Amino acid sequence: MSNSENWTVNTGGGNFNNTKGNYIQGNYYAAGQPQSLIEVASEIQALLKQLETSYPSDIPARDMVVATEVVKHIETNPTMKQKIINAVKEGSLAALEKAIDNPAGAFITGAIKGWEEVKNN
Repeated sequence: MSNSENWTVNTGGGNFNNTKGNYIQGNYYAAGQPQSLIEVASEIQALLKQLETSYPSDIPARDMVVATEVVKHIETNPTMKQKIINAVKEGSLAALEKAIDNPAGAFITGAIKGWEEVKNN
């Protein structure tokens, strides 16, 4: 590849564009976010989308109800729950909430924080 050639590397959370320099082979991730955090955020987003269709958008507490259902689903799936806890340890709750990108994200990360506190006590 010549230095004048444009190329793009998919990072999973955006693109890295370069017009000069050398390409370094490897895995690229969204800035500061471990891949596992991105994966669990995607899983949570999928659950949210699935459950949001079950509740009309005109219900004032819809986000809380949907978040509660997501938390119940995660709590009944120990593998997923542990995966989320591990991902948060690698990243942060704030990063996970931002990656979820849904109003219910704050409720879900609040539950995850509670799981961590119980586990640490």
